[in-house]
Amino acid sequence: MSAGRPARLAVGVVSAGRVGAVLGAALSGIGHRVVATSGVSRASVHRAESLLPGVPLLPPDEVVQRADLVVLAVPDDVLPGMVRGLAAAGAFRPGQILVHTAGSHGVSVLDPAVEHGVLALALHPVLTFTGRPEDVQRLTGATISVTAHPDDEAAWSVGEALVLELGAEPVRVPEQARPLYHAALAHGANHLVTLVNDCAELLDKAGIRPANRMIAPLLSAALDNALRHGDRALTGPVARGDVATVRTHLAELDRVDPELADTYRTLARRTAHRAVAGGLLPDHAAAEVRATLEDSR
Repeated sequence: MSAGRPARLAVGVVSAGRVGAVLGAALSGIGHRVVATSGVSRASVHRAESLLPGVPLLPPDEVVQRADLVVLAVPDDVLPGMVRGLAAAGAFRPGQILVHTAGSHGVSVLDPAVEHGVLALALHPVLTFTGRPEDVQRLTGATISVTAHPDDEAAWSVGEALVLELGAEPVRVPEQARPLYHAALAHGANHLVTLVNDCAELLDKAGIRPANRMIAPLLSAALDNALRHGDRALTGPVARGDVATVRTHLAELDRVDPELADTYRTLARRTAHRAVAGGLLPDHAAAEVRATLEDSR
């Protein structure tokens, strides 16, 4: 298999979750042949039927044995035990390409399979997945992190070739950087969803509907400005040092949801820190904001 144009491969996907089914469909769309997948839950079976029609559902060890390229798309905490179990069962063979998609793990988690002669890779798409067909299109132009053993340049090249073939952009992430890399992505993507839904829920409690339609342009602009301008994109009462407004916000939030008020305090302190670093908020004004946040408890 050359780095420029990977050969057509028999692909096995373990399992047909949101990520696995989408990657299987994407690999099928560029000419590879998905020969088997696994899935037990009703949702996994439905995704397999929708995104991988005609592909047989088999136990994980049988999926692995049929494949040249094995995609382990299982949860991060499940992955180590899955690899050890498949290795102990003799499912791997020399020359296979073994890929996992767990963001927090590097490639060393695949070492039990490497002992059987596989080429090991960690490929993590920097996307959130719904498991629906539109996710396949979203892979085009996305970033996919690539991790291989440091001295295995052939594996790095194979990983980058697969990513490029999917129409995505490969970025090398060293093994030791994976935990912090994944923490950064989870902090941004997961907590963003929490923040957006908290915002919509508060508006709903205030009787303002439809909340999602109202906030979509605001939050889309905020995200775009943050990515373009960094801390200079900060706006609002904390970044301006409007402590009276902050005090009012906290009083209202304490009234309707004290736990959410504490989240506001935490994020406001972090916002004040970034506003100072970005030259938007003088130190004395930041001190007033912090004092207001503490006094309001």
